[in-house]
Amino acid sequence: MAELMGSRAYCCFRCQNLVAFHDDIVSKDFQATNGRAFLFSHAMNIVLGPKEDRQLITGLHTVADVYCSDCGEELGWKYVKAFEETQKYKEGKCVLEKFKIVKGNG
Repeated sequence: MAELMGSRAYCCFRCQNLVAFHDDIVSKDFQATNGRAFLFSHAMNIVLGPKEDRQLITGLHTVADVYCSDCGEELGWKYVKAFEETQKYKEGKCVLEKFKIVKGNG
């Protein structure tokens, strides 16, 4: 646990629950319905909603919405499956909307 101390982190904006670390950001160039979003290789303290096929800007994907495990706030979505070969790198990764997370300390 000591290696996590001092890491730059992101928390749920509503309850301050730790949800991701800065070092897990894959891209800051994602777009969500309400603005910018970050793609993370890993997120924690989240709950997944049901899987559904969704037509996104980059094509058809199977996704599951992600919610804060403490307060239930919807934070973004997780890519379960990408149908286009060029989008396969997103599988298993989470998109968290920038306005739904705040910087904190791990």
